[in-house]
Amino acid sequence: MTDLTSEGGHGAVPTGPQVPVADQPAVSRRDWPLYEVFVRGKRGLNHVHVGSLHAPDDEMAVHSARDLYTRRNEGVSIWVVRAADITASSPDEKDPMFAPSGDKVYRHPTFYAIPDDVPHM
Repeated sequence: MTDLTSEGGHGAVPTGPQVPVADQPAVSRRDWPLYEVFVRGKRGLNHVHVGSLHAPDDEMAVHSARDLYTRRNEGVSIWVVRAADITASSPDEKDPMFAPSGDKVYRHPTFYAIPDDVPHM
């Protein structure tokens, strides 16, 4: 049995020669997941990709993104997305991917009259 002491206000601390230590692999920042950061500016309507960062979890990624990419108070909203969760099309697939919508003219807003007092259209 290991001798314990509560000296110094730290609770029960082992004092014997055999101090139990759990083996844990060292985790470096390189092992943290990569996040892509999107910020919506005060005057913007859309979130814009501003960069990437590594963080241990989602919450820390939001806080780090705030500190890194909105230092001058230029953002009103931040999105962070794990890079591994993003699925994107390839620019080489542009023609097969977007060609089907070209022959569906009813999807284009050219047939509608938009009033002048409607903002952001």
